[in-house]
Amino acid sequence: MDISHRDRGLNYGDGFFTTVKVDSGELSLWDYHVARLQECEQRLGFPPLDYRNLTNQCIEIAKQRESGFLKVLITRGCGGRGYGVPEEPCPEIVITQGGIPTHYQDWQIKGVSLDYSEIQLGHQPLFAGLKTLNRLEQVMIKQAARKNSSDDVLVEDISGHVIESSASNILVVKNGIMRTPKLDMCGISGVYLRHLCNHNEILEGRLKRADLAQADVIFICNSLMGLVPVKALDKQVFDVQTALQLKEEIDPSK
Repeated sequence: MDISHRDRGLNYGDGFFTTVKVDSGELSLWDYHVARLQECEQRLGFPPLDYRNLTNQCIEIAKQRESGFLKVLITRGCGGRGYGVPEEPCPEIVITQGGIPTHYQDWQIKGVSLDYSEIQLGHQPLFAGLKTLNRLEQVMIKQAARKNSSDDVLVEDISGHVIESSASNILVVKNGIMRTPKLDMCGISGVYLRHLCNHNEILEGRLKRADLAQADVIFICNSLMGLVPVKALDKQVFDVQTALQLKEEIDPSK
């Protein structure tokens, strides 16, 4: 569909989105995606959306696609004066689709190499955890990461706490204890991480570089690539086989 040049999502990033994996014609972890969309809707003050209709639309598209992904993007629509929101917003829903990046399968088997980004995430608890359309930090992180030889980068916040990678969450394992960064000031609460947390005991807390340097295993994860082992971080090397064995135990999608 065409988006108006007056759409608030285009002009102000006034909206949110989620990216859903399609596997064998079915929507993976759809209930988790809907829950996050509803959280975004409520916290950003959007009117209630028709999730039954949205679900039916996505199911039909997924059946035709067989595999790949659907991106569900929701804006507040047009209207309002300047930043001021319209009294009766009419949200726009845009559904696009595509294929899973081919290198994800290789990452799942061989692991990924990571460096630390030179760009830090700012603090804004109002949006912490949400997947809003305001993604300029991630755009700049990806742009800066081009000069690195690693597969991806880990990103810290302005307090020096490790938060996430450029497009995924982090799981750190030490002595059998699984930890993930607390996302109350910034970062995105990923669907796959929520899935893992519902099936495993995973502690949330503040993590520094030293915590990752002492880890036995590190994973990154998102809804498209699943749980991926880290084979190297900065100059430190991790045992991918150990990570893959642990993955068999903790990954509910296996």
